[in-house]
Amino acid sequence: MLRAQQAKLVSNIKIGFASDTVTLQLKDIFPLKIVTPAIRESEKFHQIVASIREIGIIEPPIVASPSRGQTQYMLLDGHLRLEALREIGEQEIICLVSTDDESFTYNKHISRLSPIQEHRMVVQAVKRGVSEEKLARALNLNVKNIIFKRDLLNGICSEAADLLKNKMVATHVFKIMRRMKPLRQIEAATLMRDANIYSLNFMQALLAATPHAQLVDPLKPKKVRGLNTEQMSRMEAEMGSLQGQYQLIEDSFGPNVLTLTVARTYISTLLNNARIVKYIAQHHPEYLTEFQKITEMTSLGGRDKAL
Repeated sequence: MLRAQQAKLVSNIKIGFASDTVTLQLKDIFPLKIVTPAIRESEKFHQIVASIREIGIIEPPIVASPSRGQTQYMLLDGHLRLEALREIGEQEIICLVSTDDESFTYNKHISRLSPIQEHRMVVQAVKRGVSEEKLARALNLNVKNIIFKRDLLNGICSEAADLLKNKMVATHVFKIMRRMKPLRQIEAATLMRDANIYSLNFMQALLAATPHAQLVDPLKPKKVRGLNTEQMSRMEAEMGSLQGQYQLIEDSFGPNVLTLTVARTYISTLLNNARIVKYIAQHHPEYLTEFQKITEMTSLGGRDKAL
């Protein structure tokens, strides 16, 4: 019975692409989008051209088979790659043939790589023997930029890097973070994640609020634009107090929410009893009002605004 269900399930799965790729002449592919002159002048387009010229096509464009009576394949995804090939002077390209001609289903979600993800890709490429110079040509970047990406996490502890691995952190944040000891790096990464702020200015503020004892080189002066030594000392004291309060709130939040949930459930049960409500209303009306407020609460912040 189970095997029959599995076979039925497999039979209902629709394959998104033809099993074989096709090699097509560029003139036989009809693009659905126009690549404007502005796009052709963009940095992204130049990077694609440089990458294809250096290492070729990595991800084949996706096309739909010609409709009845037509000779051209319809291009669903890969318009910049096709235009880059034309600029380079290529005449043909290997394509994936889609079994679904709905172009809006392709490339629907664009997900930018975080700086740490870029770093790890560069490191993997270098380990496989690809030189920094070749990577720079493929990505249309300066070699110094590739080296900077390669060395991004030098001096950063693994725990802090793990906290920020999927975040769009300003790359120079890591340069400042290197000045901090590992424990302070973890604290700074946690504060950035909790505040959802990953800017260079925020990291500079965290550096200003970092005690000298938590720096790798305590004797090196902290220079933050717009702040003098007295202001940075005041920030250190205020940050220490703030972190203490934050820890107290974090430690007590869970138990308080649990207590609120249990109390609200118990009081709601009491108020569902008409005799109890009548008694409280007659003898302790002020309690009834407060009990009703508690049953309407959805968080420690008070009643739900919708109520």
